[in-house]
Amino acid sequence: MVDSSERNGSGAIPSSIEVAIRLGLITLLAVWCLLIVKPFILPVMWGVIIAVAVYPLFSRLKSALGGKNKLATSVYIVLALAIVITPTVMISGSLVDTAQAVVDKYEQGTLTVNPPKESVKDWPLIGDEVYGVWTEASNNLDATVNKYKPQLQKFSGQIVTTAAGAGSTVLIFIFSIIISGILMANAAGAYNFTVRLFSRLINDKEGVAYTCLSRDTIRSIAQGVIGIAVIQAVLSAIGMYIMDVPAWGLWTLLVLVLAIVQLPPILVMGFVAAYVFTIADTTPAIIFAIYALIVSSSDVWLKPLLLGRGVATPMLVILIGAIGGAILDGVIGLFVGAVVLALGFELFMAWLAYGETQKDEG
Repeated sequence: MVDSSERNGSGAIPSSIEVAIRLGLITLLAVWCLLIVKPFILPVMWGVIIAVAVYPLFSRLKSALGGKNKLATSVYIVLALAIVITPTVMISGSLVDTAQAVVDKYEQGTLTVNPPKESVKDWPLIGDEVYGVWTEASNNLDATVNKYKPQLQKFSGQIVTTAAGAGSTVLIFIFSIIISGILMANAAGAYNFTVRLFSRLINDKEGVAYTCLSRDTIRSIAQGVIGIAVIQAVLSAIGMYIMDVPAWGLWTLLVLVLAIVQLPPILVMGFVAAYVFTIADTTPAIIFAIYALIVSSSDVWLKPLLLGRGVATPMLVILIGAIGGAILDGVIGLFVGAVVLALGFELFMAWLAYGETQKDEG
């Protein structure tokens, strides 16, 4: 109960308590709203990133279609979904076909493992160990499988879990593409809302500047980091597909992950190239190794084309964002985490610079 000394002459609750009650109710409402929209935050954020990154292309498409906004949106969504779904089906098919072929041959007793070449011993760090296990498997596959059965069971369980997570990730991508189409169809309204938001958070004069900074940062990271990673992954997939590398879809995903976290794809492609030397003739194996080196170093000339036009965010920020996003939200977190943390970093630095400018003027 409220003490009588804390009431005014009319018996009303003091204004401080009334303010606390209002703040509590507002906080409760805000938290409740956040919990409701939480499942949609990730796909909406990814949809915003896609929309900002590809809007220049969407504008060209819209102009080519005579300025028809709805038609351009529909065409964009169909094309974007095809671009996402087609490689997903191909990669999934690669993994399923490889796994099914191995299982069938093992059950029929026809699965054999060719002995490794002596050059396998020269692989850095893991050469001797891989050579030993590989030789053991080529001599007696059943005994090797029984020996490593606990590890194989754990690994297969992880693959099943990863496959289930990949399915949900694809659904998020599809939902995000639809959201990005809706946002681009209403680009003017989205831009005005962002300007109003920054004007309200900072001041009326800086709303446009911070909106443009956000746009440039998103496009820079989406094109210069994620775009390069996708290009390198696609080129790697083409090479491995031509060489008929088993489970090439899995290696493609690993290349994509390494490229996003700013590690050279040769860490994967080098291993694949070494494997190709053990199964293919010397000439095509050498050609593939050279191709792998070219793909891995392609970021040297791709970055000036795609990253040079935007904001030069430190690579450490992108690395932390990609890894942290992956830990938090899985595969899609690789993409969203890198962009969101880079955006937060650039806005924070701009805010610091603005504060120093205001202090100097004062």
